[in-house]
Amino acid sequence: MEKVFLYIYFSLIAMTLNIFSQYLVFSLHDNEYTIYVAILVGTTLGLISKYSLDRVYIFKYNINNIYGYSKNFALYTFTGIFTTLIFWIFEYSFYILFDNNVAKYIGAIIGLTIGYTVKYVLDKKFVFK
Repeated sequence: MEKVFLYIYFSLIAMTLNIFSQYLVFSLHDNEYTIYVAILVGTTLGLISKYSLDRVYIFKYNINNIYGYSKNFALYTFTGIFTTLIFWIFEYSFYILFDNNVAKYIGAIIGLTIGYTVKYVLDKKFVFK
């Protein structure tokens, strides 16, 4: 049960980094392309932080060399493609449908929650076996 709470906690950390970095991007510059830059920056920060926390604390997966680390991170990233698409679809749909930043962030939170739930199953089965 402790692992479940840690996973949720780490997901919240990654989600906070993701959403806050998007907010910063929009604060610095806002035009028709900012949404794409914001999503890319947020996704990258969320991916790196979540991978590091999951590998060490959730799956307790040790890697001894750069090849193993690269391969493991590539698998983690690959399983994240599908779950990231879930997140992006929700965030972008809310942004388009409701045309305001609050809705965009709500869509991002919903998409990230669904995505991280699916991601755990994929990571347990394919990445950290």
